[in-house]
Amino acid sequence: MGRAGKLLPPLDYLLAFEAAAQHGSFARAGRLLNISETSISRKVRLLEQHYDVPLFVRGHRSVTLTPQGHSLLVPVQQAMNQLRNTSQDMLSKHQRNTVTVSATNSVAALWLMPRLARFNRANPRIRITLIASDDDGECLADTVDLAILRGEGHWPCFQASQLFGETVFPVCSPDYLEAHPELDCAAALPRHDLIEVANQHTEWMNWRTWLTQNHVNYDLTHDTGSRIQLNTYPLAVQAAVDGLGVALGWAHLVDRQLEAGTLVRPLGDTCLRTKSGYHLLRPTEQQVFPERQIVEDWLLQESAARKRYAPPAQPAHSLG
Repeated sequence: MGRAGKLLPPLDYLLAFEAAAQHGSFARAGRLLNISETSISRKVRLLEQHYDVPLFVRGHRSVTLTPQGHSLLVPVQQAMNQLRNTSQDMLSKHQRNTVTVSATNSVAALWLMPRLARFNRANPRIRITLIASDDDGECLADTVDLAILRGEGHWPCFQASQLFGETVFPVCSPDYLEAHPELDCAAALPRHDLIEVANQHTEWMNWRTWLTQNHVNYDLTHDTGSRIQLNTYPLAVQAAVDGLGVALGWAHLVDRQLEAGTLVRPLGDTCLRTKSGYHLLRPTEQQVFPERQIVEDWLLQESAARKRYAPPAQPAHSLG
């Protein structure tokens, strides 16, 4: 330890001295600092030994400062107040450890949630408040720090980084495929149980768009398969896992199910790739704070580590 370390007594000695001097009592100082009167007395005695001077005159139920104690109290109070003010300033600047992240229902349930436990273990001080909604207005509210939305990368007042592109292919359970071995090409899909998602985003991919772009006629009046309609994509994925039919699978959103074998791709590598993707949005006018930066960096790292999907073997028209 250097000479400066030998000159300075431990901080808890000075805190005990300050509290006892202010209240004129070791007992009251103990209550203030939530320690025993004996602990206060011991810390003061060790401080006196450190300086080799008496700091208090002990009475029956009170203590009073000696001249040496008076000369020490003023600089100790000044130093302690400066430390308290600095600590308060640090806390006010860096205690915003909650980061609000919004995402579509599909991304929140299928991409973010499976990753949160690992993030929490690595960053126990940071709390993520997750808002799952298919309402863009709710996802882009002023209270949101980071958002993940589908689009082509252009949102006014936001900076966007693509997390993953949009590659879509049919998925079903292994049992469903085993029961329907004839499901071996896109043209066979209209004769099967297709799981559809109905929501306010008419621009989002649906079965009609996917089949049309893959040059398959989708005529509801003549197709023999049934239609199962749900209002959120996570429900559609679960319905496919449960063997209710064939759903559209978004790359990266159904990776875990494909890896676990609860879903399979009946058409192999056949897929449709669009110009859209899922982007991480940061408000341009919001002040960056450390916790938000940590969450942002983590999401970008997760994106960088993602599985890469091969382009369609036979690209459909108007694709990017």
